[in-house]
Amino acid sequence: MAIVSPSALDPDIAAQLKRDPAGLVPAVIQQHDTGEVLMVGWMDDEALHRTLTSGRVTFWSRSRGEYWRKGDTSGHVQHVKSVALDCDGDTLLVRVDQIGAACHTGERTCFFTDLQAVTA
Repeated sequence: MAIVSPSALDPDIAAQLKRDPAGLVPAVIQQHDTGEVLMVGWMDDEALHRTLTSGRVTFWSRSRGEYWRKGDTSGHVQHVKSVALDCDGDTLLVRVDQIGAACHTGERTCFFTDLQAVTA
């Protein structure tokens, strides 16, 4: 379960978020200049606060139960350019300047596996 601290997240921003039962919202990470979708991660209020105030993307790891900042171990840093909330308030779009690979496999994006070609 995510740790939601008495966060310094702006109350106006916090009020707009629709979180899942664990207090999380998905964050779609997109390369700011090309529009390429790089990955999806999860944020709670504290991870979003850290992202907004540090200029680097921070996630909540559901599997490890801890915060992690992209690039701290790999060197593949995500520098935040903008953060937007979708119309329903339940998904974040984080536009970044990705340094190196976004995927833990070493691929540029986590979306490199095509399941089926769409035909008209």
